[in-house]
Amino acid sequence: MSTFTAPKGTYDLLPPSSATFLAIRERIAAPARRAGYGYIETPVFEDVKLFSRGVGESTDIVTKEMFSLTKRGKEDLALRPEGTASVLRAALQANLHKVGNLPVKLWYSGSYYRYERPQAGRYRQFSQVGAEAIGAEDPALDAELIILADDAFRSLGLSNYSLLLNSLGDKQCRPVYRTALIEFLSGLDLDEETRRRAEINPLRVLDDKRESVQEQLVGAPMLRDFLCEGCKAYDEKVRELLTASGVAFVDDPKLVRGLDYYTRTTFEFVHNGLGAQSAIGGGGRYDGLSEMIGGPALPSVGWALGVDRTYLALEAEGVVLDLPAATSVYAVALGEEAKNVLFAKVVELRRAGVATDLAFGVKTIKNAMKSADRSGARFALIAGDRDLAEGVVQLKDMSTGEQTPVALDALVTTLKEKQL
Repeated sequence: MSTFTAPKGTYDLLPPSSATFLAIRERIAAPARRAGYGYIETPVFEDVKLFSRGVGESTDIVTKEMFSLTKRGKEDLALRPEGTASVLRAALQANLHKVGNLPVKLWYSGSYYRYERPQAGRYRQFSQVGAEAIGAEDPALDAELIILADDAFRSLGLSNYSLLLNSLGDKQCRPVYRTALIEFLSGLDLDEETRRRAEINPLRVLDDKRESVQEQLVGAPMLRDFLCEGCKAYDEKVRELLTASGVAFVDDPKLVRGLDYYTRTTFEFVHNGLGAQSAIGGGGRYDGLSEMIGGPALPSVGWALGVDRTYLALEAEGVVLDLPAATSVYAVALGEEAKNVLFAKVVELRRAGVATDLAFGVKTIKNAMKSADRSGARFALIAGDRDLAEGVVQLKDMSTGEQTPVALDALVTTLKEKQL
């Protein structure tokens, strides 16, 4: 046994679970790709100021959870704690907003890092698939992204989840609400750290999960009562489009995001079978983020869906994805000469697109056939000296046990005809 283990708050992704993770990533990304979103990949570390400006100085992510990296004695890099700021930075750096139609539609997949107390569904390295639409202010775009996320979860067979929806207003109406909320919070019995947070971004106090805080928030002013006419109309249009598309949602006036850059539409998907860590994805509109990180005004909207949490949600619902076997054909050679011939055929089958494996280092046919059975292959190829002398191999159907000879020169064609 190795003397090393995976770092605290992380885990190794191994077969067969890894096949499900890959399928989750693929199915989450598929609706976005069909809607014209192109793939983007950014570095796993960025200038720390990108996150302190974009994510927000007052957020726990920046103040407590970022992994900082030391470069030549200076701490100026950080492992990315989320994807939106990096994607927007990359789009601005490449001038994507100038070279094509707006919005710029991008999707991404990768690992993100936060120094959090490890628990079920909360890791220090976690996987997300995200989508961002940069450069357009349109309620139909907000609705499109929410529908794409809902379609992704449904394509996986999930049903026991809810979509929470709220509006955070904009730079016109939010300051008025901010003043009213600060006045309300000033009369509460809050600890010093929470008071400091309230001074910087009072909306984040509404997201405090502690029961002692939530009890005091009863009667707090709600942002929806302060929305300007423009934000009200925008919010109503998003809801109208979702309803017309058959996407159910729950109004949650206390829903705020843990990141400072969100405006107007904000949403979260929560699963009812995951306990405390119930969020499986979320996002919203962030019209001011581009300017916050030094770019032009580019109203934008996006989401990130958790692969790890979605995996746990599938387990909670007992959903097993129908995945193709990693191996369709498993070759078993009886003797060295047969192994040379079958090895060449295995290479040929793989190049023809048939998932094929070979029994390596196996001493007996009994053990080799056990390996073939464990592989999940639909067919086994078996060949010995007598078969080679006749120019055939034995093709065994692993489900029925039926075994038939097939000419060596017709093997690839025969297996392709069986739609492997």
